[in-house]
Amino acid sequence: MADIEVVNNTGAHRYEARVDGRVAGFAQYQLTDELIVFTHTEVDGEFEGQGVGGALVRGALDDVRALGLRQVLPLCPFVKAWIARHREYRDLVYHAPRSSARD
Repeated sequence: MADIEVVNNTGAHRYEARVDGRVAGFAQYQLTDELIVFTHTEVDGEFEGQGVGGALVRGALDDVRALGLRQVLPLCPFVKAWIARHREYRDLVYHAPRSSARD
């Protein structure tokens, strides 16, 4: 497998994993003022089982951290499971504030 390059395609609202210039997979996101919500991840069948998905999520989260966006909401099951297996990224995960309303 050639090197996997991860780039933020801001126009398409997704991070892309590229192999030899071809899009091998992507992680779709929505960006708000407070957080980045990962909604869907997809890897082209030709590249499945070759580490593209993991490289994609790692690259996207490293970029999120570098940009100072400290809150990630992983709605995508793949991103959520990947973070659960990689403790060093758990600090990025958004935790909804608990309600302080009293009965």
